[in-house]
Amino acid sequence: MKSKRYLYGLMGLLSLLGFIGIFTEAKSFLAFFAFAVDFEYFFIKSDEMLEEYMNKSASRAFYCGMISVALVSFVCFFAGLKEEKEALITGLASGWAVSVAIYALSTAYYGFKEKWGLENDKE
Repeated sequence: MKSKRYLYGLMGLLSLLGFIGIFTEAKSFLAFFAFAVDFEYFFIKSDEMLEEYMNKSASRAFYCGMISVALVSFVCFFAGLKEEKEALITGLASGWAVSVAIYALSTAYYGFKEKWGLENDKE
């Protein structure tokens, strides 16, 4: 279980891509700084509950991302908004963004829910 905790924490290294947005004109890379919160997994105790909600969050994010890739690509292509390659690239980019957002929101939800439950047990 300890190695999985480090894998979750290493996702924080994606935040280093945010420096591209600082040193270049590509400001969209600044969004990668959001991954810095994943460094917290180096410091929290890993247990079965953490593993369970990380797995739930990851599967939920994967499926939502794949659905959004299909929907956005379909709409962009068949609505005539973009050509084939552009429609696929737009779909993949939106799918990735949706996956990251769903994963972050889902892990935050489970984390707050667990923390709230633990604080209520102390009273």
